[in-house]
Amino acid sequence: MAKVDGKPEKDAPPACSCLREPFADLPLELRPRLKPRMGNLRQVTCPGCGLKYWTNRSSDLCMDCQRKTSDD
Repeated sequence: MAKVDGKPEKDAPPACSCLREPFADLPLELRPRLKPRMGNLRQVTCPGCGLKYWTNRSSDLCMDCQRKTSDD
C-alpha cells in the first residue's frame, strides 16, 4: 500500500465492470472464448471405454481402444 502525504492510501474503488469484462452484456454462447491454459490439449471421453483424458490428437479414442481396433 502506497503512502500519500504520510498517510496510507485507501484502496481504490473497483473499476467499472465494462472495463474488466468488455463482453459482460453478451450471452455466454456469443462471448469470445479464451485460449485454454493447456495449450492445444483438450479433455475428451473415449467413446470405447469411457476413459476421460487429455489429448492433442484428432481421434477421441484412447490409446488402448485405438490399438484394439487396429489389431482387428
